[in-house]
Amino acid sequence: MFKSICIFSGHANAPLAEQIASYLEVPLGRCKISTFSDGEVFAEVRENVRGVDCYVVQPTCAPVNDHLMQLLVVIDTLKRASAGSITAVMPYYGYARQDRKIAPRTPITAKLVADLLQAAGASRVVAMDLHAGQIQGFFNIPFDHLYAMPVFLNYLQPKLSPGSVCVSPDAGGVERARAYAKRLGSELAIIDKRRQAANVSEVMNIVGAVEGRDCVIIDDMVDTAGTLTNAAQALVERGASRVFAAATHPVLSGPAVDRIESSILEEVVVTDTVPIPARARESGKFKVLSVSRLLGEAIKRIHNSDSVSSLFV
Repeated sequence: MFKSICIFSGHANAPLAEQIASYLEVPLGRCKISTFSDGEVFAEVRENVRGVDCYVVQPTCAPVNDHLMQLLVVIDTLKRASAGSITAVMPYYGYARQDRKIAPRTPITAKLVADLLQAAGASRVVAMDLHAGQIQGFFNIPFDHLYAMPVFLNYLQPKLSPGSVCVSPDAGGVERARAYAKRLGSELAIIDKRRQAANVSEVMNIVGAVEGRDCVIIDDMVDTAGTLTNAAQALVERGASRVFAAATHPVLSGPAVDRIESSILEEVVVTDTVPIPARARESGKFKVLSVSRLLGEAIKRIHNSDSVSSLFV
């Protein structure tokens, strides 16, 4: 029987790719990725993909450059094998924080990544909770921007008490926090944050009433957790009764896990867009929700030319 869809995976998050393939009731495509002794990436697709719609699941998480190169090489492999279409499914889009020039003589690396994906042969990109939504405009191919919100809402609604507050940790995340507040029937608060350097933040002020309320900090990612733990501390000092956090991408680099474990955060809810470190899984403060069904349904709708946006109405 002729196959019309095939799911491939790099090394970044194979378990997520397997769950997506299981949801779609197709076997995970056979692709061997290896490296030469000097670190060069080599890929070999071990099945016929001529005319097949191929989806490559590969978040560009740490080590970012290795995983990005794997994605590019697999896309090129599929293009040269005459795949019908090639969709890069990037649950986490690395380099997304470099979406504009923040000082003279600095790069816009999110645009460079977009150029690389298109040059490699991607015909569509799927990503989840971009750090900056305007990254979609860096592409001249279709881009589907998915949101983890439905997964988070199902988990958060029964946990939060009436009158809870959705908190944006900075001005850039207000739109995201407002969307959650609208659907949870919550109030909105904003933290005025001044960043002195990369991965260094300082809480300056809180706009909104948080005293005596449950607060949930909404963000797209947790990296070193400095912003998150500082925000939680500021909320408690302003009288918040309990503080939770919901962040799509658990990057958790450097001292992140230690900071969260020693913080006053009651729980940090994340997804499996990127693999979570073992120490975080063993910690009682993390809850991991799966986005495999959401990604699988999006892929199914793309393949069948159905609406993807209706998933988030």
